[in-house]
Amino acid sequence: MSRNQTLLAGCVGLLVLLALFGCGIVGLVYLGTSAFSKVQVAPPAQPGVVVEATVPPLPTAPPPVVTVPVQPAQPARGSEAMAITDEERVLIQLYRQVNPGVVNITVRGEMGEVGGSGFVWDKQGHIVTNAHVVAVGNLVDVTFYDDTIVPAEVVAIDTHSDLAVIKVDVPPERLTPLPMGDSDAVVPGQRVVAIGNPFGHQGSMTTGIVSAVGRTIPGLTVFRIPEAIQTDAPINPGNSGGPLLNLRGEVIGVNSQIESRDRANSGVGFAIPANIVKRVVPALIKDGKYVWPWLGVRGESLTPEHAQANHLDVTHGAYIHVVEPDGPAAKAGLRGSTDETVVRGRPVGIGGDVIIAADGQPIRSFDDLIDYISKHAVGDRVRLTVLRNGKEMEITVTLEPRPARLNP
Repeated sequence: MSRNQTLLAGCVGLLVLLALFGCGIVGLVYLGTSAFSKVQVAPPAQPGVVVEATVPPLPTAPPPVVTVPVQPAQPARGSEAMAITDEERVLIQLYRQVNPGVVNITVRGEMGEVGGSGFVWDKQGHIVTNAHVVAVGNLVDVTFYDDTIVPAEVVAIDTHSDLAVIKVDVPPERLTPLPMGDSDAVVPGQRVVAIGNPFGHQGSMTTGIVSAVGRTIPGLTVFRIPEAIQTDAPINPGNSGGPLLNLRGEVIGVNSQIESRDRANSGVGFAIPANIVKRVVPALIKDGKYVWPWLGVRGESLTPEHAQANHLDVTHGAYIHVVEPDGPAAKAGLRGSTDETVVRGRPVGIGGDVIIAADGQPIRSFDDLIDYISKHAVGDRVRLTVLRNGKEMEITVTLEPRPARLNP
C-alpha cells in the first residue's frame, strides 16, 4: 500500500470508529457497502467558512437531442407481446450497451470488507472508482457483469477529488470502456441513469433526473469538491464509484455521496462531475498523482450582513476570512478579516478583501472563485479584482500546489 493510501486508511479508520461508537453523525454518507462505510468528512475550521476546492463552471446550454439507436424489443413471455414504450426501449438498449463496462469492486483490509462500483476507463485495464472505496484495504477484487472475478491493483488515488484508478490484467477484447460526456453541458431536469452495485446487488440500474448542478460537497480533505451534480436517481451504499450517465450512454459523473439520515436513498445523491474525472484520471495513470492549483484563502460568499458591516455597495463576491500564511495569496498581498462584529444576530468578519472578478470574469460567490482557480495550473498568474475598504484594486496571484495539510 502506498503512503497516501496508508494515511487515508488511517483517517477513514478513525472516522469509522467514531461512527460505530455512537457519535450520532448525520449527513453526507459515502457509498461503500459495509458496517464500516459510514464516513463523515470533518467540517472546515470555521463554521460557514469554505476552503478552496475544484471543478468546472455552470452549464450554459442544454445538450443537443440525440436519437439513440435501439434494437427491437424482445416479445414478452406468454401468449401476448408486452407493449414497450419508446422511453423503455432507450433504457433497455442503454443498459445492454453500458452494463458490460460497469464493475463491482470488493476491498478487504484490517477494517473489514467494503463493496463499491467502478467503470472501465480504457482497453489497458484501467478502472475508475472512488478513493474512499479502495483506500480502506489492500486486497481488491473486480467482478465483471458476467460474474468473472479478477484481482486488481491500485494505481493511484486523489483524495482531493475522491477519485481513484485501479487496474486489472484482462484481455482488451473483454473490456468495454465507457465514453465520457461533458458535465458542463448538464442541466437540471435532464434524464439520467445510474448503474452500480447498491447493497451488493450487482448491475442494478436506476433512473431519475438532474436535480441541480454546481453543488459543493465535502471531500476527503479540508478542500471541498464544488460543481457536483445532484440527482434524485436512487443511489445507495455500494453505488460509490459507479457511473451517472446521460441517455446517450456517456458518463457525466461518478456517484459518490448521498445526503441521508439512515444511509438509505432519500432522493438526494451527488456525483463528481465528468470534467474533473477527465482532468484527474489521465494524470493518475501517467504520473500517479494530480497536482491541484491553490490560491491560499478561506472564506464564504458575500452576504448582506458582510456588505453592511464593511460598508460595501455590492451584493455579490467572495469574502476572504483567512489568508493562509506563506501561501500564494499572502505573497501577493491579499488580506483576510481583521476583526468581527455582529449584524442581525450573525457574527461576520470585517476588514477582509472581497474578490469580485478574476481575469475580468465576474466572481459572484466563493464557489465561483474555487471553480475558476481549479481550471488553472500551478504557476499560472491570475489577476483578481478586489474591494478593500470600499475601494477597487487589482492584485495578481501566482498559483502554487495545494499543501499536504493546512493548519486549523
